[in-house]
Amino acid sequence: MEKLQSMEQFELLKNDERTVFMFTAGWCPDCRVIEPFLPIIEVDYPEYTFISVDRDEFIDLCVDLDIFGIPSFIAFNEGKELGRFVSKNRKTQEEIEEFLNSLS
Repeated sequence: MEKLQSMEQFELLKNDERTVFMFTAGWCPDCRVIEPFLPIIEVDYPEYTFISVDRDEFIDLCVDLDIFGIPSFIAFNEGKELGRFVSKNRKTQEEIEEFLNSLS
């Protein structure tokens, strides 16, 4: 999964078609739990571009988007928020897939 490099890149990707931002951090144990199946999700949902956002590097963005728990996901399409799966709870592969299926 590609990592977000800058706010300029965030704006470009947000305004693109079907981008899912995953908010994470290196110290987050629940984020490590989902890492093994993220490549499977990326393959199973090729219509989306998945971007990893380090919460600590982009804390202002997280505040602006009301991301107070990780891992969390927000999907955008052409600048509009399609949906969000935001909480401090651990996510399962099935829950993430349910979220992605709800976007269509």
